[in-house]
Amino acid sequence: MRVHAFRLGTIAVVAAVIALLPFGLSNYHVGLFAQVAVFFIAVLGLNILTGYSGQISIGHGAFMAIGGYTTAVMSRDHDTNLVLTMLMAFVVCFAFGLVVGLPALRLSGVYLALVTFALAVSVPQIPLKFSKFLGGSNGVQSARTVSNLWLYGVGWTAAAILFVLAWLLLRGRLGRALRSIRDSEVAAVSSGVELPVYKTFAFGISAAYAGVAGSLFVLATNGFAQPNEFGILLSLELLIGAAVAGLGSLWGVLAGAAFVALLPTISKDVPVVGSQHGQDVVFGLLVILVMLLLPTGFAGLLGRALRGRSP
Repeated sequence: MRVHAFRLGTIAVVAAVIALLPFGLSNYHVGLFAQVAVFFIAVLGLNILTGYSGQISIGHGAFMAIGGYTTAVMSRDHDTNLVLTMLMAFVVCFAFGLVVGLPALRLSGVYLALVTFALAVSVPQIPLKFSKFLGGSNGVQSARTVSNLWLYGVGWTAAAILFVLAWLLLRGRLGRALRSIRDSEVAAVSSGVELPVYKTFAFGISAAYAGVAGSLFVLATNGFAQPNEFGILLSLELLIGAAVAGLGSLWGVLAGAAFVALLPTISKDVPVVGSQHGQDVVFGLLVILVMLLLPTGFAGLLGRALRGRSP
């Protein structure tokens, strides 16, 4: 009971800080923390798939690309309301996730990772193939752009809604089924869990979250969707964020999102002697350091702290 009260209190404090934060920041930093909301949604979705069902994906940047292009194209061609395009990105990417999840039923481990890797490599090439419709390497410019404050408000509102949705889904039968699949598929089947249904749904909902994140990601870049923004590096950053957050738990997602969203900006200011790519060196070293110090992620650290407080 005390642990639940502590968690609810922590959530209330974090929500209050997030709500008040933009009033004390410059416009630049408001935009920076809006990007944390973008990665929060994407890492949250990936954690549902990898952390709860045990299906490894290094291709979620592809679903972000689909969501981002959905927003850019619908805004450019139909002047659709931007919030509505986020809902459309959710639905479209959910459908794509189900399609990818079906063949993934026969794969696991490194083989599934390779398939999702191929997805991350191939999807950004589609705009180059259909350049007349998707702008090729020049990308697609949406009809509307938004302020950093708008992006912050909408981004964190969407993050809060999707966090509550994930919590409601995972605290019940779905969460128990996914955890049983992650721990042992044989035991899950023997307990009556229908693997195709739950594994495919996990892919679908995870992709839908990535789609919303991709929609916001495009709005964060002045409404401009471009193929090279959704490369394999983006997918790897999401996986790093999920690992830092702590797989199989929702409580460290904010830390994982902040890590991958803010660290590139912080690391570029750290001088590295004799390196032309100092930012990449610092980023890599800090990832290794965090994984060594927090092998179970921030959620594991939080869990140990709560157990230590228990009588």
